[in-house]
Amino acid sequence: MRASMLRQFGTPPMIEEVPDPICPADGIIVKLAACGVCRSDHHAWRGVDPDVRLPHVMGHEFSGVITQIGPQVTGLQMGQRVTAPFILSCGTCSQCKTGEPTTCATQDVIGFTMWGAFAQYLAIPHAHANVVPLPDAISFDVAAAMGCRVTTAWRAVSDRAQLRAGEWVTIFGVGGAGLSALMIAKALGAHVIAVDPSPQARALALSQGADHALDPTQDILPTLYDITGGGAHVAIEAVGLTSSYELGLRSLRKMGRYVQIGMPTGAHETVPLPLLELVYARQLTIMGMRGLSAQGFTPLLNLMAQGVLDFAPLITQRIALSEVAGALAAMDGAQPAGITVVTDFAS
Repeated sequence: MRASMLRQFGTPPMIEEVPDPICPADGIIVKLAACGVCRSDHHAWRGVDPDVRLPHVMGHEFSGVITQIGPQVTGLQMGQRVTAPFILSCGTCSQCKTGEPTTCATQDVIGFTMWGAFAQYLAIPHAHANVVPLPDAISFDVAAAMGCRVTTAWRAVSDRAQLRAGEWVTIFGVGGAGLSALMIAKALGAHVIAVDPSPQARALALSQGADHALDPTQDILPTLYDITGGGAHVAIEAVGLTSSYELGLRSLRKMGRYVQIGMPTGAHETVPLPLLELVYARQLTIMGMRGLSAQGFTPLLNLMAQGVLDFAPLITQRIALSEVAGALAAMDGAQPAGITVVTDFAS
């Protein structure tokens, strides 16, 4: 099969012919129809994710059709349209059995601990715990675009933050994950302030329903407090930067909830915490979150199939597999607005 192969961190991955994946006895093989290009892929490409071992195939936001089914698998069919969470759980450990498969002790992470979906085929183990059937109403490119970004945003907003109608949420970083959180928050009836240094990102956020869009290179807190009547109820950090983490905490009113969905790397992995001034005095709740279980896809997919949520406008580029290198390099600066999806695996 053709794959975008990374052999040295920070250099362009090249198209190579590699062996097809072997179908796990309890899993499936998927022929890829689409794969998103995510900020997390950029982390892998730059060598800041310790799980990645070279040579490596990146890509973790995928959709496609089943071409092989292992002998232990039931309930799935050849040619069925599917996706899967990027965190693959075993389905049998204590974490999985208690409903927290994203913390599975023996998890694999597509495109990080195992080869990913910047290729023509992908193996998914433990199909009973990981495979998500796709409704016909959801296109392959939209399913890939939702990837880890939309699913992570969905869990962050609806589950971790418990965002309610009428509340104010401030979203720091409105790339794919932040825009997804914005659209979900609006669908739930909340008010949204998008915060991003990019004029293009702010404009896109406003076009997708943000009530306000602010530039964090300016002193935005007085304006934010005025808009929200004393601070946001929820802050979501979607880029993994120390500056937006600090601003996110300070944007909250008393009893506010902060959710970290952006992956911090390098100097941003350890940050100061104003424990007395913010966490103690304002009685803030700080939550981490990573991924969504296969079972958690159902309510999100239902809303998408019903047309309540439409993430198609977030796709700003559809590219070939050979163009992955350029898409990753474009993330060296500010996060590009919108989502890039690989839809051509033959060129």
